[in-house]
Amino acid sequence: MIRMLDGMPEGVLGVETLDRLTAEDYTGTLLPALDTAVKESGKIRIVLVFRAKFEGMEPGAAWQDLKMGVRDWNAWERIALVTDHAWMKDGFRLFAWAMPGEARAFGLAEQDDAVTWAAGKR
Repeated sequence: MIRMLDGMPEGVLGVETLDRLTAEDYTGTLLPALDTAVKESGKIRIVLVFRAKFEGMEPGAAWQDLKMGVRDWNAWERIALVTDHAWMKDGFRLFAWAMPGEARAFGLAEQDDAVTWAAGKR
């Protein structure tokens, strides 16, 4: 399950995972928010927060994630991953070159820095 984070700067989406990601999380929550961002500004700046209780993704969620990444390819401007999961940060950094826009990983204690960076203020 995911939830949208409140208090984000204008033009930044904040998303936090609460346990296991499902296809419905993408189609019912995240994709509509991304569509709105693209319609409003033509850009996607996102902060993705994965805390210790993240339990993975269902196969349908992985497919939605892949489709989301190629959708509006040129709109993706900044992707900030916030987590203390070393495996997730390592994988993110390894494939950052293949992601649209800029991508950067942060630790949970650096969440405020991630939001500032995603907003383009650094």
